[in-house]
Amino acid sequence: MDFNKNLDKYAELAVKVGVNIQSGQILLVRSPIECASFVRSVLKHAYQNGAKNVHIEWSDEESTLIKYLNAPEETFNDFPKWIADQYVDIAKEGGAFLTIYAQNPDLLKNVDPQRVANYQKASGIALKEWRSYTLSDKCKWSIVSVPTEAWAKKVFPNENPENAVEKLWDAIFKCSRVENQNPVEAWKQHNKDLKSRMDFLNKNNFKSLRYKSSITDLTVELPEGHIWLSGSSQDPNGVEFNANIPTEEVYTMPHKFKVNGFVHSTKPLVYGGNVIDNFTLTFKDGKVIDCKAEKGYETLEKLISTDEGSHYLGEVALVPFKSPISDTNIVFFNTLYDENASCHFALGAAYRTCMKDGENLKSEDLDNYGINDSLTHVDFMIGSSDLDIIGQTYDGNQIQIFKSGNWAF
Repeated sequence: MDFNKNLDKYAELAVKVGVNIQSGQILLVRSPIECASFVRSVLKHAYQNGAKNVHIEWSDEESTLIKYLNAPEETFNDFPKWIADQYVDIAKEGGAFLTIYAQNPDLLKNVDPQRVANYQKASGIALKEWRSYTLSDKCKWSIVSVPTEAWAKKVFPNENPENAVEKLWDAIFKCSRVENQNPVEAWKQHNKDLKSRMDFLNKNNFKSLRYKSSITDLTVELPEGHIWLSGSSQDPNGVEFNANIPTEEVYTMPHKFKVNGFVHSTKPLVYGGNVIDNFTLTFKDGKVIDCKAEKGYETLEKLISTDEGSHYLGEVALVPFKSPISDTNIVFFNTLYDENASCHFALGAAYRTCMKDGENLKSEDLDNYGINDSLTHVDFMIGSSDLDIIGQTYDGNQIQIFKSGNWAF
């Protein structure tokens, strides 16, 4: 009974706080078929909150794997135009998008990485117009996660499948504040707390950030006019939504051409059905000039080589080492959770909303403002218990932002 109650509260949270469905709005839900019971609950809450229509796009990982292992090579150089058109049409109509992210981290470990890279690039090209809506908050979108057996067994390898799924559900409910008596109200307070950090960073208008730990030494300059954001966002109609549930981050964009030094990962990165772990990126004038990885090097190399913009950073995100997700001491092998347990960067496109009037800039003008553009946007985690971050203001003052992995103010 408690599980069913929490499951219903989680679905309500995804609808009311995640995409915040409004009366007469269309919702597209993208989900693995294993998460059908949760999607049905989302469907109920969406219609109860006024949704005009809910479309469901199902996926099946076993079918995906069969395709990657058996389809002809040219299959992975194309992405269905009708899918891309559907996304854009829904965005133009003011619709919302909810993604259930529950990937098996090892799904494609035996697949030729070039096939995966080709399809990632093809989908990035096809979905570029739609991603322009999400990157600039021109539509409401949200990501939540639901345990699947394959994912849960990766997180809890010593448990039987049933226990692994149960333990992962418990962690998700805890990290998403579903166990609160009123999760919707709890999220309102959480967003308020995040915005107090955001306001401090915006008030100081930092010129640069210096990251220093036992494995990282990186200086990141920020473009003039940058904006720190956190937690909830607003669509063009001023309706609040949370793109990530859970979230613990305050984030902005780096200057595309002013990142120098090296940074080492502190959590595994799952990308394209493969795990990349224990890797180092070296930057000069913003660009990755060298990369090393203990695991998944070829996948990392192909990620960086997606296009010109994937060689540069598009996001700087601050997350304290001590936070509800980090305190679970679980490596989730799921970027939604792992990125919200750790400071992180993203290779690829910047969020236009992190620049004053950024959503109105033309693509050909972005470099002039230091804003990165790319077909991809991939977060990777670099936070640790010994990470210090010093912010330098335009008048030369230095302010400690993080000390020993946590907020210093």
